[in-house]
Amino acid sequence: MWDKCGMARSAEGLKLGRTMIRDLRERYWREVRVLGAGEEPNQSLEKAARVADFFELAELMCVDALHREESCGGHFRVEHQTADGEAQRNDDKFLYVAAWEYTGEGSDPRLHKEPLQYEEVKLATRSYK
Repeated sequence: MWDKCGMARSAEGLKLGRTMIRDLRERYWREVRVLGAGEEPNQSLEKAARVADFFELAELMCVDALHREESCGGHFRVEHQTADGEAQRNDDKFLYVAAWEYTGEGSDPRLHKEPLQYEEVKLATRSYK
């Protein structure tokens, strides 16, 4: 996640990261071994399920980052920067809050958008210089 979907990211890296996460998730389910019996509370099973949730979250983070074709806030897409290396926002296309709906195993999530309206705060590009 740090290398492919970290603070500086690219479409190529995000696509590769998503593939790596899917491969790792498949391997996890193939090789995971959970100790314990079905008749009693099983903390090992709970932990295994939490790890599985992290795979889902990691893949969704890659999907969302790939979808958002801009550099904004703390997330920098290397394809979307000015000639000076500053973040390049795209408020015309991405001025919304995104919520992703799970659509089933092996299916892409569905995007839901809630528009953002700024009345008191002026939109501005953050400068790191």
